[in-house]
Amino acid sequence: MLVLTGGGGAHSSPSDPGRIEIDEKVNLAQKFELLEAPYEPGIVGYLNDLKLQIVKVDGPFVWHKHDETDDFFLVIKGRLTIHLRDRDVELSEGELFVVPRGVEHCPEATEEAHVLLIEPRGTVNTGDAGGELTAEPREL
Repeated sequence: MLVLTGGGGAHSSPSDPGRIEIDEKVNLAQKFELLEAPYEPGIVGYLNDLKLQIVKVDGPFVWHKHDETDDFFLVIKGRLTIHLRDRDVELSEGELFVVPRGVEHCPEATEEAHVLLIEPRGTVNTGDAGGELTAEPREL
């Protein structure tokens, strides 16, 4: 089941009252405007047990890994570099990359980039690194 957050046509999910079902489209550009700062992600919807999350990337993030899940990145606007220990992956608008579970990585953008992440609910944005950039889940 696809569940999106925010916007008109919203109603509670009968199977999970804590989730909002949306039967209208979501405008990602408008949702990105709601993000106040880089590395403060916002959830724009759910797909089964996955959260659809957007984030503005500006500068380097932290080196981290996710032992339990792969990490999906889709660049909506700008350019993103995903540093891996053995290489860099350069992404432009419309390109995606999946970092395999357990692989250390560090996303970075030299100018603000807009990125869509798809990951299981409960996945911490800083993975095993923790620290001040760890964000609490926030629905937009």
